[in-house]
Amino acid sequence: VRAARGALRWRRRPAGTGDALVSAAARGRPQPWASQQRRRPRQKSASDEMETEKRPAPYEGLFADGHLVLWTLCSVLLPVFITFWCSLQRSRRQLHRRDIFRKSKHGWRDTDLFSQPTYCCVCAQHILLGAFCDCCGLRVDEGCLKKADKRFPCKEIMLKSDGRALDAMPHHWIRGNVPLCSYCVVCKQQCGSQPKLCDSRCIWCQKTVHDECMKSSLKNEKCDFGEFRNLIIPPSYLTSINQMRKDKKTDYALLASKLGKQWTPLIILANSRSGTNMGEGLLGEFRILLNPVQVFDVTKTPPIKALQLCTLLPYHSARVLVCGGDGTVGWVLDAVDEMKVKGQEKYIPQVAVLPLGTGNDLSNTLGWGTGYAGEVPVTQVLRNVMEADTIKLDRWKVQVTNKGYYNLRKPKEFTMNNYFSIGPDALMALNFHAHREKAPSLFSSRILNKAVYLFYGTKDCLVQECKDLNKKVELELDGERVELPNLEGIIVLNIGYWGGGCRLWEGMGDETYPLARHDDGLLEVVGVYGSFHCAQIQVKLANPFRIGQAHTVRLILKCSMMPMQVDGEPWAQGPCTVTITHKTHALMLYFSGEQTDEDISSTSDQEDVKETELTDEEMQV
Repeated sequence: VRAARGALRWRRRPAGTGDALVSAAARGRPQPWASQQRRRPRQKSASDEMETEKRPAPYEGLFADGHLVLWTLCSVLLPVFITFWCSLQRSRRQLHRRDIFRKSKHGWRDTDLFSQPTYCCVCAQHILLGAFCDCCGLRVDEGCLKKADKRFPCKEIMLKSDGRALDAMPHHWIRGNVPLCSYCVVCKQQCGSQPKLCDSRCIWCQKTVHDECMKSSLKNEKCDFGEFRNLIIPPSYLTSINQMRKDKKTDYALLASKLGKQWTPLIILANSRSGTNMGEGLLGEFRILLNPVQVFDVTKTPPIKALQLCTLLPYHSARVLVCGGDGTVGWVLDAVDEMKVKGQEKYIPQVAVLPLGTGNDLSNTLGWGTGYAGEVPVTQVLRNVMEADTIKLDRWKVQVTNKGYYNLRKPKEFTMNNYFSIGPDALMALNFHAHREKAPSLFSSRILNKAVYLFYGTKDCLVQECKDLNKKVELELDGERVELPNLEGIIVLNIGYWGGGCRLWEGMGDETYPLARHDDGLLEVVGVYGSFHCAQIQVKLANPFRIGQAHTVRLILKCSMMPMQVDGEPWAQGPCTVTITHKTHALMLYFSGEQTDEDISSTSDQEDVKETELTDEEMQV
């Protein structure tokens, strides 16, 4: 259209106008007609008007882009701000809760609806986020912590009044959250069956009673400490002991006679880092059933300090339950030996084991099982401790003297309870120990730990780092040198079990060998041909190479570095002389209820041997 209009104007211009325009343009002077043409406004067509309507104004586009940016910033920053505000409020609540935990006399621990559905003892509502006391069992919501701390007292370790008699301990009732399997002491009906805060429980004797059956006489009734009265140290006893020490009296037997002849107080020593990391939960359960002063975490209180509680008890009456692996048991037995050195032999306790470690060979030998995973209630564990019998356990001194250095270095000394070994099993323990030290949180499962042992054992089957051991060591049993075949490992046993539940000395088959005992003053020495041979022994497809029994074992490492271990504590050792001699005895508690078929058969064989020996002696007489 524009081109047609231009052509029409060109045709209508006067003659000579083009030349004049050219000349005028050349001279730079504007022509009247040209100025008129410039001034004349161009008429808009319909298409131009439509394009004008469609094209937005510049300020309108800018305004729309600003809205988009604003909404984008809001959608990004608002969640960030809400998250930051929530985390700030959560951290404030946590600081406030920790401040209450620190100042409170209760042993508060965090809890929520998902860990264990319970009711608040203050407001009687469901606990979504709150705390519970692992000493008295009190459970409260987060908003009721201060009220509960002021209203409800915790378990008393010692009585406030010195004049109170031993038999004047009243019940300490806590309302609600009673065990579902408990029964009322009055009507003998089940307690805690209603979905609300109801019924009461005594935190000392663990008796439960319905709200309807609670009477004034029952509230004022004295507490007899229930089923485990022979294991609990009463608060009044510690109050009396404190008064006697002020008066410089030490006749504790007269004071304990009021508690009965069967009173054998129990001290709990738990390692919260052992094996499956169950120690923390067990500590709380034992505090609820016993006096909290009897329960210790050995990672916070060393055994030598915890065992000083035995000096406040009658002679030879204390018992100790060690919750941990074989290493924790050895740690406690070393503390017992220190008590002997200090002249406290009369207060030596008897030691039981609750296995929480990986191997648990010592606890298996003593009848406490291969591992504890919570399948047995804690109350049953305490019953087993009361029924256990006292036996003796040989303890051996392992002295390692390095060669060279003109004997200037002091020999290293270890105490052996289970076994000493050099070879492939010590190499597996050394590799496992090195990786557990780097990342301890990854080795909290007993099954995972055994899988790691299997991995390193398979690796050693291919590499064979300990081959030709017979050319590197010399072995002497009771001073006589023993010729060794082509072995890769030597194991010196004090107990019947090895490698997580394998009876190494007895083996399998029709071959008869003297039964291994842990109290006869003898060591059993065997050899293995490699990691694959160890695996065959554990699945009962092969027997070890039995070298002999001895009272003293001497091993000389002539050259190279070799892995060694004592009770699962490995290290790499250079040329040296290892001497194993008898050190002392330890009083242990043996429980016969966890015996396997092999244990029963071996026990019957031992009884037959004893009867035969007695018959021979009678015949000689």
